[in-house]
Amino acid sequence: MTFAQNCNKIFDETTAQYHLTDDVDAPEVNTYAAGTIEHTLHAKNWIDAVQWHLEDIIRDPEIDPVAALALKRRIDRSNQDRTDMVEELDTYFREKYKSVIPATNATINTESPAWALDRLSILALKIYHMQVEVNRTDAEPAHIAKCQAKLDVLLEQRIDLTTAIDQLLDDIAAGKKYMKVYRQMKMYNDPETNPVLYGNK
Repeated sequence: MTFAQNCNKIFDETTAQYHLTDDVDAPEVNTYAAGTIEHTLHAKNWIDAVQWHLEDIIRDPEIDPVAALALKRRIDRSNQDRTDMVEELDTYFREKYKSVIPATNATINTESPAWALDRLSILALKIYHMQVEVNRTDAEPAHIAKCQAKLDVLLEQRIDLTTAIDQLLDDIAAGKKYMKVYRQMKMYNDPETNPVLYGNK
């Protein structure tokens, strides 16, 4: 099993685990050893699964405005946690390949390995939920057919992205590509860079 294929396995397991309770407040049960890449991948997908459902909840047209504001704040914190987790994954890759000397003609990728894994994690959630729609017994055949077509595309997309991630890692290991880690430097959460926040000091 390749690295990206193993990521898919962990993401699918974590997504299924979340849906045992389908509760945004349920605690994560991460059985992978702390400090391992598997542990981080599990935690990453758990954050994504919770945020997926927070985004569903906040779109309820009947939601109380006060509750919606609190939920928006929670989504903001989740976004920051998600970004921090991606940067943790990129730190793992940077450490893993730190001894590789890039070839003189080595090129840089449009995104880091961890941000590609972020898309793979979200794909696991899309596939899970689209499969739920395909399996519905209360939906019209046209809805089922439309969702099946979308599911087929998502599954193809996962094959392509999995292959591309493994190829990227192989190329980095061989010195054909090199990686840089650009921190996200999000400004809206920082009281020193968000003018709404520092203007209220």
